[in-house]
Amino acid sequence: QVQLVESGGGLVQIGGPLRLSCVASGRTLSPYTISWFRQAPGKERELVGGITRSGGVTYYRYSVKGRFTISRNNAKNIVYLQMNSLKTENTAVYYCAAVEGFKGWYGAYDYWGQGTQVTVSS
Repeated sequence: QVQLVESGGGLVQIGGPLRLSCVASGRTLSPYTISWFRQAPGKERELVGGITRSGGVTYYRYSVKGRFTISRNNAKNIVYLQMNSLKTENTAVYYCAAVEGFKGWYGAYDYWGQGTQVTVSS
């Protein structure tokens, strides 16, 4: 099994940047597709985007395209979510999730982090 820990969340102003990290332990991240999810108060959990094992393919929900970037450094077992031009609607708990191989962006994920709170305000 792999354990995932998110970090980097906090309070950020509208329009500001924030970078989240997902660090793996127990196993290397190399065999896993990693995706970021978020859940805002009163809303269902939704996929933010994901990255394939080698980082060659990324996927983003329409609302964050051009503003968010997912990258990974397999040598360091870290996946990043760089968020720019943040809006209040981006306030949520952000989670990273992993699955071996690839089962589709909306498929099952076997491993989840504990989540990190991102709050966007003025």
